[in-house]
Amino acid sequence: MLGLYAKKIGMTQVFDESGNLLPVTVMRFDPNVVIAKKTKEADGYAAVVIGLDDEKKNRVTKSHAGQFPENIPPKKRIRELRDFEKEVAVGDALGVEVLEGVRYVDVSGVSKGKGFQGVVRRYGFGGGRKTHGSKFHREPGSTGQSTYPAKTFKNMKLPGRMGREGVTVLSLRVVRTDPEKQLIMVKGAVPGINKGLVFVRAAVKKGR
Repeated sequence: MLGLYAKKIGMTQVFDESGNLLPVTVMRFDPNVVIAKKTKEADGYAAVVIGLDDEKKNRVTKSHAGQFPENIPPKKRIRELRDFEKEVAVGDALGVEVLEGVRYVDVSGVSKGKGFQGVVRRYGFGGGRKTHGSKFHREPGSTGQSTYPAKTFKNMKLPGRMGREGVTVLSLRVVRTDPEKQLIMVKGAVPGINKGLVFVRAAVKKGR
């Protein structure tokens, strides 16, 4: 699997080769450092471990620091990628060139938090009539039994916290890459806030 951590910069518009104006999300790849390599002989499977963003020394425990080679400072974000399709060595700094030739990507991130919301916004309930005397505008309605045992059924759609969940958007088309600035532009929106961390990988459901 080919994939790297990136940071969402924001959205803009670009023209493609045919002159069509496309909405794109711009993501920047900071150096993803190879921390370790696992082999089938030693570990039973092949994988590459990457890390992003240096951790402050006063926040690093011995157990956390022990998994990093001496010449690599401890990282905040660590991820293991099995069956990495490119040859790399421990200490290499990876960037957008890893995804060279990839036409579609999957992007995973944490969606924007929307706070405590009612059922109309959270689940798209239609609500009741807006006329005078209705007494039912945006309420969830009946939630369970009125006779014994009086209880609310499991998995009822009720008001609650909305957003700030792990989301993966599949098969976004790569419109443009900029190896010099370590940028990738994909058609459409990706989850999360600007400057938020996302994980970009080669699409698993669509041909490259």
